[in-house]
Amino acid sequence: MSVSEPIQSSFEEAAATLQAFRESPDGLPNVQRFADLAFETLERGGLFMACGNGGSMCDAMHFAEEWTGRFRGDRAALPAIAFSDPSQLTCIANDFGYDEVFAREVEAYGKQGDLLLAISTSGSSPNVIRAVQVARERGVTTIGLLGKGGGELRGLVDVPIVVPVATTSDRIQEVHIKVIHIVIEATERRLFPANYD
Repeated sequence: MSVSEPIQSSFEEAAATLQAFRESPDGLPNVQRFADLAFETLERGGLFMACGNGGSMCDAMHFAEEWTGRFRGDRAALPAIAFSDPSQLTCIANDFGYDEVFAREVEAYGKQGDLLLAISTSGSSPNVIRAVQVARERGVTTIGLLGKGGGELRGLVDVPIVVPVATTSDRIQEVHIKVIHIVIEATERRLFPANYD
């Protein structure tokens, strides 16, 4: 059975997006910075926090569960939360407005020495921007997984990781999840080298 043209072209587009990211001047160096900061956060007993909307919330949840669960092999659970609890989100939205849903959680949990992963395919999600603003006020390191030029968040986060070329959220998110997995692996290799013998 032959592969249809749309399927073939979609895989080619996905591969071209990943290649463009690998060749971008800040792509891999900023992924390395993310991995270094993740390691330093855990070394000093800090907490990972993550937020995003829609598919980016799913990526935030994926990021958190890989730390508290298991990635490549058994090891101690590591502290990470995603801002995804429906009761908290709807309570905050009802009381303070949707733009504050993540900022209030950063205010509740974030402290100096922690790390916030802010995910936005547009780079312009108002509630993610507010979360980063509060994180910066509290001395929390901020990483942005972004797309479409990085938007306002590019200039707000400590480390912007921007997927170039892609114009659709699905292609941007495909690179975001790769970055998440690679950073977790790089960090885990330093903390638990026996898992990679």
